[in-house]
Amino acid sequence: MRLRVLLSLLLLHESLQNVTGQPAKSKHPKEPGENKIKPANKKMKPKLPKLKERESSDSSTKSQSIMIQVMDKGRFQKPAATLSLPVGQSIELRCKGNKIGWSYPSYLDTFQNSRLSIKQLDRYGQLILANSTAADTGEYSCWLLLCNGSSCKKDESKTGSTYIFFTDKGELFVPTSSYFEIVYLNPDKPAVIPCRVTIPSAKVTLHREFPAEEIKTDGTNIIYDVKKGFIYQHPTSDHKGVVYCRAESWGAPQISIKYQLLYVEVPSGPPSTTIVASSNKAEGGDNVNVLCIVLGEPDIEVEFSWKYPGEEVRHTILTWRCIFS
Repeated sequence: MRLRVLLSLLLLHESLQNVTGQPAKSKHPKEPGENKIKPANKKMKPKLPKLKERESSDSSTKSQSIMIQVMDKGRFQKPAATLSLPVGQSIELRCKGNKIGWSYPSYLDTFQNSRLSIKQLDRYGQLILANSTAADTGEYSCWLLLCNGSSCKKDESKTGSTYIFFTDKGELFVPTSSYFEIVYLNPDKPAVIPCRVTIPSAKVTLHREFPAEEIKTDGTNIIYDVKKGFIYQHPTSDHKGVVYCRAESWGAPQISIKYQLLYVEVPSGPPSTTIVASSNKAEGGDNVNVLCIVLGEPDIEVEFSWKYPGEEVRHTILTWRCIFS
């Protein structure tokens, strides 16, 4: 009797729980995260690399400019790709690094010009050009040198350059040491007629001496680069002859030096050599002439080195000449 009463009370307790809305226990275990509330229409953003990582990866593929121009009153600025300065003005360039290589107009080295000073300090290299002239117009560049003992190589990722026009109304063309130059026309590569100007805004034209006529620049086969001159992209034998350039800027026009254009159709590659003696037999006291002939492109420098029996004690005369054909 008591057992029936207890069972009735238990059944009554379960029925009251269901009536009051209390949930019955789940018969299966909950999966992890099953009851988490997920917001509706939430867009998942793709993960992006950290900003520092992205910047470092981009900077590794780009070269870093290390050149600084020293201005008045101790100010510094990065020089533009091209600068225009009046003649007579001095300029100071610095490039960051403990070993710096420099490039500048080659004639400054040829004449060992005292106006140019280059120093290497602890943290930077320094180039100072004083009392500039129109002939100083050209590209000035620097690069960091990576050295291992006595061997050094250029670090292509750390360089700097600027092209400087030293403007002079009296010298529209950059002066040269000669009054006549030879330009070789090779069918395999462009040819440059280097009539560069000191004022970038000057109007420059190319002229043939005979027959007297202006040579039109079409922007494709013949173009003009203010930093280089007139460029024949695909030289042919029709381009040979004597030419000159004409420039005009705020006044009377000026004429450049003359350029002799020679067409040379020589295959590209290393020079070929032949050697010929005046006689295969000679008696004591006789003279013997030995001729070494090198055939190659005329604008490639060739150095001769001789080796023969008894060269320490014999009297030998070595001469050479260049023949154009």
